[in-house]
Amino acid sequence: MLDNAFYPHTSQPPFIALIGCDGAGKSTMTQELAHLLGQDYPTSFCYLGLGSGDLGRRIKQWPVIGPRVEKMLSARALKTRTPGEKIPGVVTALVVFCFSLLRFYRFQKAMLARSHGQLIVADRYPQAEIPGWCDGPGLSAASTDNRFINWLARVEKRLYEHMAAVHPTVIIFLDVDIRTALSRKPDHDPALLATKIEKTRKLHFGGTPMESRCPAGLHHRAPQRAEHCQALSPPT
Repeated sequence: MLDNAFYPHTSQPPFIALIGCDGAGKSTMTQELAHLLGQDYPTSFCYLGLGSGDLGRRIKQWPVIGPRVEKMLSARALKTRTPGEKIPGVVTALVVFCFSLLRFYRFQKAMLARSHGQLIVADRYPQAEIPGWCDGPGLSAASTDNRFINWLARVEKRLYEHMAAVHPTVIIFLDVDIRTALSRKPDHDPALLATKIEKTRKLHFGGTPMESRCPAGLHHRAPQRAEHCQALSPPT
């Protein structure tokens, strides 16, 4: 049984999460893996990202005002996730908080499906190690003197700590270089992609077993748990 291969001491089905910067191939591989495992096991796919980047790029395509609006929103988002900066206002904080609530809702849906016996394959996974980046809390990096925004930040931080406390069975880190990421996402900011790659490589997810996949092959961050890779494929 696949769940026994992953979790010999619990009856919970496996939770497999794929992480990596934009252009690493998360969406494609997550859906392919969910389809593969779904042939032999009850499997649910879930997206645990925010989709804010794609939303911004769609806004940029609006006639006339799109580029200006997208530039303003991007500047506000950058300030919000930069230590030493000030969160630019209550409206920005509320938008970030609502996106985090959406992530928490998706996470709870995934947990509910898992409790009903579904194997979960997730595109991205929330973390509480690096605020402002890589699916971490959005209001804990920059500062504010506003009491309401501070309250939102505390609540959001607790949500992320709650999600991060639930360790997936295994995390597959799709580790690509900046050239590969840009070849797949040519409309993305190279500096932003490079920062995401650097910060993602620093994540540990509380000691969750991680498999790092790059173009050169599969490298194990936890060699003693190498059997997790073989367990990803259903038995023949």
